[in-house]
Amino acid sequence: MPRRLVSTGSPFEKAAGYSRAVLDGEWAFVAGTTGYDYATMTIPGDVTSQARNCFRTIEAALKEGGFAMTDIVRATYYITDIADAEPFLAVCGEVFRDIRPATTLLVVAGLYKPEMKCEIEVTAKLRSD
Repeated sequence: MPRRLVSTGSPFEKAAGYSRAVLDGEWAFVAGTTGYDYATMTIPGDVTSQARNCFRTIEAALKEGGFAMTDIVRATYYITDIADAEPFLAVCGEVFRDIRPATTLLVVAGLYKPEMKCEIEVTAKLRSD
């Protein structure tokens, strides 16, 4: 399978020169994804809604390339407020309860825009079972 780029149509992708995902053979590398609803270019105010939007965008990018959420092997989480950790991780637990990828959580000083409370990036490998 040749290398393929996936876009969600976010204006950030074109402006910053990146792809939502790069698919290369049995691997998918999904860029850091924030909680925007790219259809409306709005972002909810709470971290749980933002996390759910992140996962919807990630799932759509993976699906476009023939991958599934169950193919995710690695996830990196970024949050801007330690007080958001538990509600954010509860959403991650809902999504990854049975998948259980290797993960890292980082609390950072900020993301690109102040309304962004979280960002998620993942790596997936097509399952061979």
